[in-house]
Amino acid sequence: MKYHTQNKVKTLVVHECPLWKNESIGRKLDKDAIKTICRDLVASGHGEWLDEEETACRILWRKPEELATDVYEWAAKTGNVGGGICTLYELHSGEDVNGTSFEGIDEELLRRALAILEDEGKCTVFQGETSSEDGIKFY
Repeated sequence: MKYHTQNKVKTLVVHECPLWKNESIGRKLDKDAIKTICRDLVASGHGEWLDEEETACRILWRKPEELATDVYEWAAKTGNVGGGICTLYELHSGEDVNGTSFEGIDEELLRRALAILEDEGKCTVFQGETSSEDGIKFY
């Protein structure tokens, strides 16, 4: 997780990850060990398979519930609760989110976190002309 979070890697292609081999000592994990690690990542809630063949996995740096909390705390801290509207783009790539747990996050995962906040009555997502222009109003 640490490698993927620090390097902002959103998708793990199972057999192409540089973590599975150490060329300086000539060692690498076998396919069964790699599958075990990936399945554990999914079982822990920090990954989800992108295909039935289990060849690619979306890395969940933070679980959607955790992200929802982080986003709402950011909104409160920056004066967005009860205030103006920000865009989806601003939430994952804006200057105000530098250093947050959701900076550069996968858009689909961010939308899932926002859906949790909507269900809790803490925000409303308004559709823009493009998905990046969708607006979010926090309550």
